[in-house]
Amino acid sequence: MAAADWRERIDDVDARLIDEYQSGFPIRERPFEVVADDLGVTKSEALERVERLHEEGVFRRFGAVLNPPVIGSSTLAAVRAPADRDEEVADVINGYQQVNHNYRRDHEYNQWFVVTAGSREKRDEILAEIEERTGCEVLNLPMLTDYYIDLEFPVVNGDRFARESLDSTEVSATRISESAAGDLSTLDADLLLAIQDGFPLSATPYRDIADAIGAPVEDVLDATERLLADGCIKRVGCVVNHVVTGFDANCMVVWDVPDDELDERGVSVGELPYVTLCYHRPRRPDQDWPYNLFTMIHGRESDAVDEKIDELADDYLPFDHERLYSEETLKQTGARYDDLVGE
Repeated sequence: MAAADWRERIDDVDARLIDEYQSGFPIRERPFEVVADDLGVTKSEALERVERLHEEGVFRRFGAVLNPPVIGSSTLAAVRAPADRDEEVADVINGYQQVNHNYRRDHEYNQWFVVTAGSREKRDEILAEIEERTGCEVLNLPMLTDYYIDLEFPVVNGDRFARESLDSTEVSATRISESAAGDLSTLDADLLLAIQDGFPLSATPYRDIADAIGAPVEDVLDATERLLADGCIKRVGCVVNHVVTGFDANCMVVWDVPDDELDERGVSVGELPYVTLCYHRPRRPDQDWPYNLFTMIHGRESDAVDEKIDELADDYLPFDHERLYSEETLKQTGARYDDLVGE
């Protein structure tokens, strides 16, 4: 489905599914019954609509969005890939299951990827392998403080940038450990591994998951509720493909903020509705990386995104910064683990 025409192919029920069920999908053995009642359609039609929107690319997947900093160890990394070896380097990076995002950005550091693993040791082993196999020095930037991270926003609209119609968002500074283990039970670990690629698109997704891991469905439902409450799962719903829905002018802006102002600035910027991500990562002066605050703005129009970045620089972050526009998506999946520790 082309980004320009997707809204012409949906009706009001589809629109509600897309904008209202990016989170809060019922954790019930038959969740589509609840959704169908809310939308005023049959349970089979509710399922069929999610299936169709997934096939058309509006939804990237249906299920849980995992929270890597809580259940394992993750990092944002970057390399300077030589122009004549760009594809070769991308192939090496993307070949790792634990690499769930890789974007080409307009910068000297031109490939930016996320590595997610069950432990810090495994994460760092992968980074070292990538460095050795590509011959490119890896810039390792683990998240240290989460001020605001939420890619859930309405898309059935004509907004030029994400959340153009909202006034503010809720923010809090959350410190992140690089050595998180999630305090997972064996059931928790098995469940998270089973759902990392999404839920089965069926009338009984939780029963299907329970059968796959050999657990009672009631235990799977309880574990999902608990993991959501504990923050191991960020949300359960239909994960929107923002590129397909037109929000493809995304820009990562990195800022050199005085350390003693970082939390105050991070919280105030995170509250701005058009800032979709805001977090603290370490400086790496030995690798020519002086920046410690990262923000993301998603938009349909690059001019509108630039206007909001100008506003950030003028009114909230009057510091040196760089704008790293996304040029190409080299890989994009949910967080992927090959193992999680359960006791």
